[in-house]
Amino acid sequence: MSLRTEGAQSGGFAVEFDNDNDRDSPVIKATNIPRLALIYLKGPKFLIYVSGALSMWGDRMWHFAISVFLIELYGRNLLLTGIFGLVVAGSVLLLGALIGDWVDRNPRNKVAHASLFIQNISVTICSIVLMLVFSYKKRIEEIWDGWLTVVCYTVVIVLADVANLASTALTIAIQRDWIVVITGYNRGHLAGMNATMRRIDQVTNILAPLAVGQVMTLASNVVGCGFILGWNLVSLIVEFFFLSRVYRIVPALSIKPPGMEHRSYLEKKRERKSSEGRTSACTTGAISEESTSNLHLQELTRIPLCLHRLRGLLSTCREGWRAYYRQPVFLAGLGLAFLYTTVLGFDCITTGYAYTQGVSGSLLSILMGVSAMAGLLGTVLFTKLRKAYGLVNTGVISSGLHLVCLLLCVCSVFAPGSPMDFSILNMGNASDVGGMTGGHQRHGYPLRGGNNQPLLPDRSSIHWTNNTVLFENAPAGSEPESYISIILLFLGVITARVGLWSFDLTVTQLLQETICESERGVVNGVQSSMNYLMDLLHFLMVISAPQPQHFGLLVIISVLFIFTGHTMYFLYARKAKRKPRTNT
Repeated sequence: MSLRTEGAQSGGFAVEFDNDNDRDSPVIKATNIPRLALIYLKGPKFLIYVSGALSMWGDRMWHFAISVFLIELYGRNLLLTGIFGLVVAGSVLLLGALIGDWVDRNPRNKVAHASLFIQNISVTICSIVLMLVFSYKKRIEEIWDGWLTVVCYTVVIVLADVANLASTALTIAIQRDWIVVITGYNRGHLAGMNATMRRIDQVTNILAPLAVGQVMTLASNVVGCGFILGWNLVSLIVEFFFLSRVYRIVPALSIKPPGMEHRSYLEKKRERKSSEGRTSACTTGAISEESTSNLHLQELTRIPLCLHRLRGLLSTCREGWRAYYRQPVFLAGLGLAFLYTTVLGFDCITTGYAYTQGVSGSLLSILMGVSAMAGLLGTVLFTKLRKAYGLVNTGVISSGLHLVCLLLCVCSVFAPGSPMDFSILNMGNASDVGGMTGGHQRHGYPLRGGNNQPLLPDRSSIHWTNNTVLFENAPAGSEPESYISIILLFLGVITARVGLWSFDLTVTQLLQETICESERGVVNGVQSSMNYLMDLLHFLMVISAPQPQHFGLLVIISVLFIFTGHTMYFLYARKAKRKPRTNT
């Protein structure tokens, strides 16, 4: 008899077998391997992976490079970098709901293409401006008494912010919407794609900054800008082609709920409110209806068009946050956002503290690689746990693993070698704030530059690499009395990445599965706003307590925020497990 094996969703061809023996024949299997490989390479999953890898690689290179460029432009000062970080976080915080609503209101291919074009063109123009500034910096400083330099700085920050907003829109569209449709709403396939995308992100998070950093070190900043410019132009073409092909070979991507392409959930809700108002007005009689409509028209004519649009945008933001609050997974999403308020990550804060404790730059880079491997292990753990225990229970297990590992960080605060000194919080001991003198010094490691040395010392000796700092010269002086504290700290941070990334993937898939299609964009936009808001809080914490001896307090506060976030998820999991019981 003849059996027919269907190809992949994108394959477009089938393999015919005359009988069951032919199906199991080693020769047939060997000849089918190239065909199946070709099907996969032409399929939507592989195209999404390649497109995502190109996009993530470009994003990682740009985020690293723009920080270096801003430091170099402003005389190795962190002012421009701080302003840029504040503008980026503030813009996503304010516009996250609007970005998500725009994703919901428009066809998927137009959203993806527009976001991709705006992001890459913004980076390209910004790279050109940076090349000109680096090449003719002295001449530019002489024009308009130096104000042209300020204009250039402003243009660079604005363009970089626009690129970040477009990248946020593209991430929401592809990783929160397209992937769900491509997998056919199959939970197992969805978990696999989410885990693969996160692994790609972890790998590019290490390799991309190292690649562009080598170009900038061996050549110059101008060549580095040119390298990023060229990458973005090539990436734009390849990603545009791949995403267009995915849109063509997956017909479900072109289908949205009726009328959703032009009207989002928020617009429908406003329309229902207005229709309810019109219905209630009809009951009062024709005369009152006419007078009400005349008053309404007079009010509209009095309000300028720009203010009317502004009121509409504010209404969209308000309804977006309400839609986020109404979601069944609200507590899970909010819990994930709370995990962003932490100093227990491989950012410039933690690595700067490690430097003050005698850790070398080369060791920091090795620890960062080990941390990435732990993150990859977390993606594998997620897929295994989801198959064995289900998605909700995977989040519970990941939360417990994350919290247990972070206990090592709490222990490091009180371990030998920790510079933590609670007496510095006493206002009566203000003369000792910012330094460790006399009997209060628990750490024998002298801090270079006086007693008031912040977590990040002089930047003139720093190489910036992917959210970390590597110092050229180790500080002179005796070694710390004990490395137990710093060992416990990084042991906890690295091992916690396993549970952290597994938990992150759990909440991400819960959002994908639970949020209805018409609200998927706006809710994920608000989720991005919440993540940036909580991330801002952790920088405010560091600004409030910038000294190394304050770091133990920051660790404790970070663990409290993380514990609160996981508690919110536990409450969500409890409610989710009770629902089937109440329904039966």
